[in-house]
Amino acid sequence: MKTDRIVRRRFLSSIGKGLGLMALSSATVASLWKDVKAAGKAVDHLSPLEVAADEDFWSVIQQSFSVTRGIINLNNGGVSPSPRMVTEAFVRYTWQQEDATAYTMWQILEPQSETVRAGLAEMFGCDKEEIAITRNASESLEILLMGMDLKSGDEILTTTQDYPRMLTTLKQRELREGLKLNLIKVPIAPADVGEIAAAFERSVTARTKLILISHQINLTGQIMPVKQVCEMARKRGIETIVDGAHSFSQFDFKRDDLGCDYFGTSLHKWTYAPKGTGMLYVKKDKIPKIWALMASEEKNKADIRKFEEIGTHSAAMRLAIGEAILFNRAIGAKRKEERLRYLSRYWMNRLKAVPKVGFNTSFDPKQSCAIANFRVEGVDPVALGSHLMAKHKIYTTPIVHAEFTGIRITPNVYTTLWELDRFCDVVESVAKNGLPKA
Repeated sequence: MKTDRIVRRRFLSSIGKGLGLMALSSATVASLWKDVKAAGKAVDHLSPLEVAADEDFWSVIQQSFSVTRGIINLNNGGVSPSPRMVTEAFVRYTWQQEDATAYTMWQILEPQSETVRAGLAEMFGCDKEEIAITRNASESLEILLMGMDLKSGDEILTTTQDYPRMLTTLKQRELREGLKLNLIKVPIAPADVGEIAAAFERSVTARTKLILISHQINLTGQIMPVKQVCEMARKRGIETIVDGAHSFSQFDFKRDDLGCDYFGTSLHKWTYAPKGTGMLYVKKDKIPKIWALMASEEKNKADIRKFEEIGTHSAAMRLAIGEAILFNRAIGAKRKEERLRYLSRYWMNRLKAVPKVGFNTSFDPKQSCAIANFRVEGVDPVALGSHLMAKHKIYTTPIVHAEFTGIRITPNVYTTLWELDRFCDVVESVAKNGLPKA
């Protein structure tokens, strides 16, 4: 055993000497981590609300990202840039797995993903044996939606504003197996989220077997009354899947704040992990009943890792999730939530008094955080989005839905107040004068 350890140590040492870049990258990550951690300690005496407005602290966080300032990116909802320490780690792990790949990747790197699993479980507040590392929220939710035993006539309840890929998945099962998809409308910027919970309860029938609910609707940023819906469902023997693609790491919560049976999210959004990383939570006693998306041996029936069997894949992306976890810990979950809400309210409060500007998102802090959706009366959102990008290099997300239209705005922790002011200047001009004629 001692000989094996010596051989392994020499092997890793030879890789480091051979590449050089790995050691340099490791030192760079350590330096970047030190800066962020020191900034966090400097504001320990302040409340999260006070830190939200501390521009000195957030300037350090802004500098942790290597984003261009030539484009004002207000579309962080789809995918977010990673801080430099995550990218540097990803590059280091990538170089490492390129040496004696079959041995290095499978014998050295892959086993280390268990540490990442434990870190994600700690963030979510559950047992690490209930966490699978996936490629994105879609894969996590597809595993659940395609892996449940449902029969013809069983009903699945969700909303017309749920994520399109999930609706497509359920419609496919509806066509192939005779399941029934029951869709309810969610009120836009309701006065009370109880309206949404009530809509779910009214729509439950004797045939309802599953409720799929977005923790935060991607179109408007509406935070849903997940715990109320999950508690109602449990009393009726109905299982619940929570789509947490946007909520995880955007605002502060744990598994027990939801009370769901299943949860899926992407880690390349608000967690800032490498692109193509996600997380799946399955309540431990329910793991055996969910079929894996790609077949796994019978011996793995009760093992959460059966959901990770997708064939050969890079270990680098999975391991660099660890640095993303460190980065989020240094900021602090509640501080981050309050800063993101501070940024969204900064532009929302400025535009709310502008004639012709309206909102498809509630200003209630319990109903929204970083994501918000606005509209300008008489102005096509697609045309406005094109104008913002083509003329002002401001990247946004026009939304055209059967029930409403608008533009989704998602700033992030690297966004500056100056960038939000510039965005507001353009919108104010359009609201007053209309779009410039071509």
